[in-house]
Amino acid sequence: MNNTALPSAIRQPAAAAMAGLIFGFTLGWMLLLVHSVAPTDATLWTDWADDASRREAINLAVNLIPFAGIAFLWFIAVVRARVGSSTDRFFETVFLGSGLLFIAALFVTAAALKAILLLTDAGIELSSDTLGFAWAFGSAMLGTFGARMAAIFTLTVATTGMRSKTIPRWLAIAGYAIGILLLLTPPLPSLVQFLFPAWVVALSVLILVRSRRR
Repeated sequence: MNNTALPSAIRQPAAAAMAGLIFGFTLGWMLLLVHSVAPTDATLWTDWADDASRREAINLAVNLIPFAGIAFLWFIAVVRARVGSSTDRFFETVFLGSGLLFIAALFVTAAALKAILLLTDAGIELSSDTLGFAWAFGSAMLGTFGARMAAIFTLTVATTGMRSKTIPRWLAIAGYAIGILLLLTPPLPSLVQFLFPAWVVALSVLILVRSRRR
């Protein structure tokens, strides 16, 4: 393999598709784990770390976040390399910035919850205020600010794809709808968060199919 074969391979649409699929399924799995053990009421935010099964599920969820972030970063890089010449700097900057901020929100959420788990596993007794703050902070970072960045990312990609005709009209319209819904969460149900990884998976499948046809 020559010196340019590997850099060329990881820039191909198939690479973006695989990274998008890994990100979509990993993030979906993480969200499913968190929602399966999430407190149903704000008054229960203080006892989420007392249950061993819930701690195990949350620990698995936060351990998945770095892999989701790496895959999403790869997805962003390949898509940016492919469409960078067909869009203006404004959309390119918003696309890149929103994607990086979404990854940052993921990592900050994981760090906040992982810190509590590490302290609990070490036998350090934490106050209910600390447990409640950690869960509220993680929920706000991912469910509010992360969802907004995912919305901007989706809207920007849909707009760029519509203008360059690289994304089918139906998928771009779906991206607009999902982006608007993510901008409105909350008060919309938190299950709307699953629409973002689902849209990335749909876009990745489309890219993969097109690359194989070529």
